[in-house]
Amino acid sequence: MMQDKGLKTAYLVVDALDECVVDLPNLLDLIVRTSTLSPCVKWLVSSRNESHIEEKLKSVGDEAKLSLELKQNAEQVAQAVDAYIDHKLFCLESLGEADLRKQVRDELHRKANGTFLWVALVMQELEKPESWDPLAVVEEAPAGLHQLYDRMMEQIQRLSARNVDICQSLLCTTAVAYRPLYLAEMGSLCRSAGRATIVAETVRKIVAMCGSFLTVRNEQVYLVHQSAKEYLSDKMRATALPSQSEMHYSLFAQSLELLSSKLKRDMYDLVEPGFSIDEVRTPDPDPLATTRYSCVYWVDHLYDSKPKSLGSSVGGLQAADVVDDFLRKKYLYWLEGLSLCKSVGKGVVSMEKLWLLVQEMCDQDRLTQLVQDARRFIMYHKGVIEGYPLQTYASALLFSPTGQL
Repeated sequence: MMQDKGLKTAYLVVDALDECVVDLPNLLDLIVRTSTLSPCVKWLVSSRNESHIEEKLKSVGDEAKLSLELKQNAEQVAQAVDAYIDHKLFCLESLGEADLRKQVRDELHRKANGTFLWVALVMQELEKPESWDPLAVVEEAPAGLHQLYDRMMEQIQRLSARNVDICQSLLCTTAVAYRPLYLAEMGSLCRSAGRATIVAETVRKIVAMCGSFLTVRNEQVYLVHQSAKEYLSDKMRATALPSQSEMHYSLFAQSLELLSSKLKRDMYDLVEPGFSIDEVRTPDPDPLATTRYSCVYWVDHLYDSKPKSLGSSVGGLQAADVVDDFLRKKYLYWLEGLSLCKSVGKGVVSMEKLWLLVQEMCDQDRLTQLVQDARRFIMYHKGVIEGYPLQTYASALLFSPTGQL
């Protein structure tokens, strides 16, 4: 594309390079390589000052670098934050009196310290119906972003014990999930005591109880900012919240339980083995709505839980037994689900990860052989399953050794 002689000037914009968690070196190589390949291609990228990113981008030239650090651009940043405060206050109807508006404005300017996010979080509090005394809200708000997160966490801790548990579960799940979860997915993975699933609208209400850590966009749950993820990760390391390993293991266990109960043959009623994935239309309601995330990522959560063995307990059974049972009873249904999710390629990678994991377990010969067979099956038949979901049960099985699976 870059070498196309008909290419006109193209601008490629990437925000927050430092928040890229998968294949960042490849992305940086692409930026460096293409920025010199064609004069028609212009990149505009932003990032925190991280040494490995700066080192990679050095070859582009320092003359192309603009520092927006507060200490170097304090006046410009302060002016921008002040303008943002004025705009947000102008939109706030509860500030009718000019004198009150000025007091709130002055207090926000004093505490903002050049941080847009701090202003945005405090403004969220001011916009709530119960914030009838806006000046008191601003005066009581801690000045630093970390301190503001501390206060938000303290507010969660003052909820009822049941609500504290579900809010913490939601926060930790969002912090370790590999992509933002849809409300239906979150409701299936964050179990409340005595309930198998939490409906989407209830999840939305729980998000609202989680201080301002979380937000919902396009029916997906997001952390409000990378700094919130870093804050929660610190809390998980400090044992104030369940550890990341515990959360990964919990999501693995919940995912397998969910998939075992939901997956079945021909979930979209396609009937014909030759039905192409290109012709598939997602039914309403979607039978995979609650399981798409689990279908794609259950192996990753098991892998990242860093198990020393597969002997850890899942509902009274060893993890090895649960994985073994799932592969024997639901493996073909899982492959169909991956095809319907258009994620068969990810399934190949997942089986490779599972194969590496079980090879490290010296006491799992039976499971090792099963995973080896399952891995071969998806590798050999990836193409046909990817294009035709129900061929999982037809040609894929037909051209497999009878002793497999």
